[in-house]
Amino acid sequence: MIELYTDGASSGNPGPGGYGVILRSGPHYKELSEGFRKTTNNRMELLAVIKGLEAIKKPGQEVIVYSDSKYVIDAVEKGWLHGWVKKGFAGKKNPDLWMRFLQVYRIHKVRFVWVKGHAGHPENERCDRLAVQASQNAAAWKADVAFESGL
Repeated sequence: MIELYTDGASSGNPGPGGYGVILRSGPHYKELSEGFRKTTNNRMELLAVIKGLEAIKKPGQEVIVYSDSKYVIDAVEKGWLHGWVKKGFAGKKNPDLWMRFLQVYRIHKVRFVWVKGHAGHPENERCDRLAVQASQNAAAWKADVAFESGL
């Protein structure tokens, strides 16, 4: 069982943003984060989940994703995402990330658990700090090319 904790942040929406991830399985522990010069909070929330799942090397793993993002969790758990796919993401935001999510989501056994943000959950708080720090580190910002090009 792999526990995946995620959070995204954006200062302004759009604005500089980042994500933070914690992967934990038994004695194994890994943190990931990156910052972007112009993006949105929802993109960072979704990218955090994607990056965490992509970091899992062996397919077919049981993964529990802990997130405070209703956007991500509801899209998957309530089946909205499958409707968006059927309609070619017509009128929906972030199709590039959702398609990337589906590729990695399908190779694992993933379930989601919503955690209330900024409520003292230790791993969620740590992911928030990682995301905010990454969003503030202008020297290391990457370009969110799909967002900036209007895709």
